Amino acid sequence: MPYEPLLLRNAGKPGSETIDAYLASGGYQGLRRVLKESTPEKMVEEVKASGLRGRGGAGFATGVKWGFLPKTRDKPRYLCINADESEPGTFKDRLLIEKDPHLVLEGIILSAYAIECRTAFFYIRGEFHQGCRVFQRAVDEAYAKGFLGKNILGSGYDLDLVLYRGAGAYICGEETALLESLEGKRGLPRIKPPFPAIVGLYGCPTIINNVETLANVTLIAERGAAWYATIGRPPKNTGPKLYCLSGHVKRPGVYEAPLGVPLMELIEERAGGLLRPDRPLKAVVPGGSSMRILPASKCDVLMDFDSLVAAGSMLGSAAVIVMDAGTCMVWALLSLARFYAHESCGQCTPCREGTGWFVKILERLEAGQGRPEDVDLLTDVANKVEGNTICPFGEAIAWPVQSYVKTFREEYEEHVRRKGCPLAATATVS
Repeated sequence: MPYEPLLLRNAGKPGSETIDAYLASGGYQGLRRVLKESTPEKMVEEVKASGLRGRGGAGFATGVKWGFLPKTRDKPRYLCINADESEPGTFKDRLLIEKDPHLVLEGIILSAYAIECRTAFFYIRGEFHQGCRVFQRAVDEAYAKGFLGKNILGSGYDLDLVLYRGAGAYICGEETALLESLEGKRGLPRIKPPFPAIVGLYGCPTIINNVETLANVTLIAERGAAWYATIGRPPKNTGPKLYCLSGHVKRPGVYEAPLGVPLMELIEERAGGLLRPDRPLKAVVPGGSSMRILPASKCDVLMDFDSLVAAGSMLGSAAVIVMDAGTCMVWALLSLARFYAHESCGQCTPCREGTGWFVKILERLEAGQGRPEDVDLLTDVANKVEGNTICPFGEAIAWPVQSYVKTFREEYEEHVRRKGCPLAATATVS
């Protein structure tokens, strides 16, 4: 039976971003039911039972994360929505924000109710100009219809939502850097512990969830945890997932499928196959630029959290970057290294200095000035960056460096021997 979209069911329909269209399609019915029939505690248990795992990259169980909040009520609680989508190859949250903002907004209200918070902050990437306008309009509509503000739908529950625009720093996608930015400071990650659930925004208990995660909460409220848990590969990989396909494919874009869809099905059936049939598949980055690369020989894998870990990578943001045989792996890694060197906040020495070293070495290799020891030097620097930084940014560049060099070592050594790229005449990465 063909899969019927759930997260993208409204995207692309005329007026899908308006509250009238959302209500006409049955929107906010889950919220009405929960506010009338349920309690915050029951909502948390429902999300736990669904098996929902965070869609921002880490894949941590959402309901369990909510349960980390302290039981005391001596401080206000906050919900922060991470819409600072900046991972290269990732563009799923932007689509939800622009095409179906009320699906996300309903999930925000449900989640805020579940954790008993009265103020939520929507932190959106500064470059999302259209998304910011669309979402602010959706927030205004929700206030006007009584879904936000005082005494929502006569339930006695109050919630205010603040839309906050970032300034374009990739590092602010890290949850504690996001909190620092919200507080008006430089977006520098905090040392953990304490974790945000204990000491978060303004020193208060705070939950930070991804846009897609919250859209899934809406689905759970609509049809229940038992139904939700039948989608995907239960019990640990449940629900629908948005996959971003880019690179050397005929139809790049966002595709929805159950967690656990085969990677090659996404590439061949959803994205139409390779852009140039005369160039076979060389490698795939399965979960955004910071994940380890998979050679073609390992691409017969299921796209879920656990299967990809077993294959040597991670699902991450589910941004699938496809590379054909014409791709120079030195140039591909150099492109990533330049991005991470530019976006490093500079707080941690291994990351600040290591990202610069990666760029220098890779530029040397690409220019035909590489030295035999440079290939091992890349891995050596990556090993010193990994695990020695405050936030996961260090791993975000160390893992690609380690995996690109290990998987395609011969190509790196060939750059040294030939004093330049052996694929220069046919390379498709430029």
